[in-house]
Amino acid sequence: MRAIRSHLNFNRRKGFFLGMLAGVCLLFLSTIAQAASPGPGARWWSDAAEQALNQAGTNRPELANALEQTPEAQRDGMQFLVENMPQADLQSLSARFLLDHVALIYEAFAKAPWHDRVPKDIFLNDVLPYACISETREAWGATLREKSAPLVADAASPGEAAKLLNKKLFPLVHVKYSTARRKAIQSPSETMSTGLATCSGLSILLVDACRSVGVPARVAGIPMWVDNRGNHAWVEVWDGQWHFAGAAEPDSKGLDHTWFEHDASLALKDVPIHSIYASSFKKTGLSYPGMDWMADAVNVTDRYTASATAKADANLSRLQVKVVDALDGRRVAAKVTVNGPTNYAVCLAGLSKN
Repeated sequence: MRAIRSHLNFNRRKGFFLGMLAGVCLLFLSTIAQAASPGPGARWWSDAAEQALNQAGTNRPELANALEQTPEAQRDGMQFLVENMPQADLQSLSARFLLDHVALIYEAFAKAPWHDRVPKDIFLNDVLPYACISETREAWGATLREKSAPLVADAASPGEAAKLLNKKLFPLVHVKYSTARRKAIQSPSETMSTGLATCSGLSILLVDACRSVGVPARVAGIPMWVDNRGNHAWVEVWDGQWHFAGAAEPDSKGLDHTWFEHDASLALKDVPIHSIYASSFKKTGLSYPGMDWMADAVNVTDRYTASATAKADANLSRLQVKVVDALDGRRVAAKVTVNGPTNYAVCLAGLSKN
């Protein structure tokens, strides 16, 4: 009897261990299957994006939801935004805001005739982002696309589209330059609600309009002109290479022709406050001096100081004219003409700013 009981106990232990081994094998195979075919909610994004999520605080679930719900074809874009967005955005932007914006920009870019000529890194950094510098974050995509798309319907290149927008958009939305604007750095809706903006607000509006129809664009500017008379901001547009334009200041000669060409040619690359910078959503480790752009920057001074246009204008001087109302002293917009002192056939004309 003792021998029989011992044999039965052995069989029980043997069965128990075999059952345990089978369970471990099933768990192992299940883990392999899950890794090979990740289900909904499984992490697909980079370590850099994961690190960004860890800096989002209580907003982490929103960003994680945005990443998890992004269609596969748009994942590179969403990952890029999360990896590079400023700290304040990490802690505040919602999944819906990001998903809607990314979907709209991808759709607009796919419809642009030039989309196959734009490098991926240019698309990610200069078409996809939801903001330029430190303006209020808002969902401007649908509004600006609705207004801008008809204006560029016949454009065959990013440069041509940008020129059309610079010429037609500002009159359409009734926006003009004015120092009476509410603040220096305004979002598109803040600018359009009052119709007033200075160079930064005008530039942001034009850049976002460009991006809404798939045109690569970014804000550029100088913290202080070399003669210390002030700063300025404008727009750069990519069309095979970067070109510049004054926002709401279209020039009949096209891109790379503005009133500040000569001033820009005097910029000093090695003097931060007198250098020219372009905004970058991608982290560069370089900041725009003297103003919180809440965005990284690229020093682009060389392109302006070495340009043929700047060299051709090196001997010119800039004349600034301020026109005021004789009764109340307010600055007003007026046509100004300047004739040569001995040759009246030489005539320059312009419009003073109000």
